[in-house]
Amino acid sequence: MSGINQLINQEVEVEISGKNLISGLLLDKGLDIIVIYTGNKFLYIPLLHIQHLKEKVVKEIVSEPPESLLMINEPEPISYRKILNHAKGQFIELFVTGNKSIHGYITSVLNDYIVFYSPVYKIIFISMQHIKWFTPYSNQLTPYTLGSKDLPIVPASIPLARSFDEQLKKYEGQLIVLDLGDNPEKIGLLKNVSNNIIELITANGQAIYWKFTHIKTANLP
Repeated sequence: MSGINQLINQEVEVEISGKNLISGLLLDKGLDIIVIYTGNKFLYIPLLHIQHLKEKVVKEIVSEPPESLLMINEPEPISYRKILNHAKGQFIELFVTGNKSIHGYITSVLNDYIVFYSPVYKIIFISMQHIKWFTPYSNQLTPYTLGSKDLPIVPASIPLARSFDEQLKKYEGQLIVLDLGDNPEKIGLLKNVSNNIIELITANGQAIYWKFTHIKTANLP
């Protein structure tokens, strides 16, 4: 995808994994991420999930991108990890699974996952390889217009492992929710995490085995 640079400042159409179509102004491209301005918000999209990208024939965006919402506005090349680190503590919307989005704040960026605080789901561990895109909000906005007393934006007090699988191993023997509970069989007692397999015991006592690399998020109920 080395030729993408020639489309910077042009309107493009992007297809993302899951047949999601996004169009907007291509503002920047790093080694592993692009920045799209849709006309009302910025989207940060890892190249990992881009199926194809092409210039848009019919132009639609007439407004100038507000630089105040750019996470990084500097000459150095951007990267996925650099953007995630700059996003820490800033209210963002993040897409990981299906058509669900999560609103909240990144508190930590580890080797292959992030720790995310959501007023709804509380602390969520999210695999970096499954983040489809995320967008920042104005510093004046807070999730659900909650006050600061309801949003304890502090690093997780729990010990954090460097990798996603090692972090999940810490919860063996506890109830856990995988992928935001999009499937009832992804909610249960975490029995074991090993050899790229997660063993989960569901409410009816049945053992379900999930391939670890397909797990997007994990959080305690």
